[in-house]
Amino acid sequence: MLPPVDELEKCLARLPGLGRRSAARAALALVREKERLLRPLVSALGVAEATVCCCSRCGAFTTRDADPCALCTDETRDGAQLCVVEEPADILPLEASGAFRGRYHALGGKLSPARRVGPEKLRLAELQDRVVRSGVREVLLALSTDMDGDATAGYIAELLRGTGARVTRLAFGLPADSGIAYSDPLTLRRAIRGRQDA
Repeated sequence: MLPPVDELEKCLARLPGLGRRSAARAALALVREKERLLRPLVSALGVAEATVCCCSRCGAFTTRDADPCALCTDETRDGAQLCVVEEPADILPLEASGAFRGRYHALGGKLSPARRVGPEKLRLAELQDRVVRSGVREVLLALSTDMDGDATAGYIAELLRGTGARVTRLAFGLPADSGIAYSDPLTLRRAIRGRQDA
């Protein structure tokens, strides 16, 4: 392959969800259809680079001219509840659920010794400061349920001890429209422990 196309393929392969073969097909489609695909993509990337940023308050995606973001400036939201997520993209499905009307705080990742991500690389000091300054009464941890997510949740619970805020986690259990036969033992154990009255 030509070096510029090969470089394009390598860049595309770094994107989540795109393997080497998918990236190669995408790169070839982009150079084959410059007017329809390549130029609009270059333009959209330029606009995103120039305008999109993370909210200075919560870490969600916003634009430079709307910082703090709409979620942080919405007066109808409950400022006493703060939902902590790993990444800004995690806020989107929580908002789509319509079940949470508080504010958010994106950490920018999770603690991971294997990836050399320590507390100093996450927005943990900002979290502690927000909880103390804003009178937050509940911090809901919406973190992944893997080992790093559990370690991060434990670290945050310890960090916020003494602030007066209650630290909770999302409930664990079976996904909707799923059967017991398809669930792993850990999910079943957590579902049994978190059972509630019918």
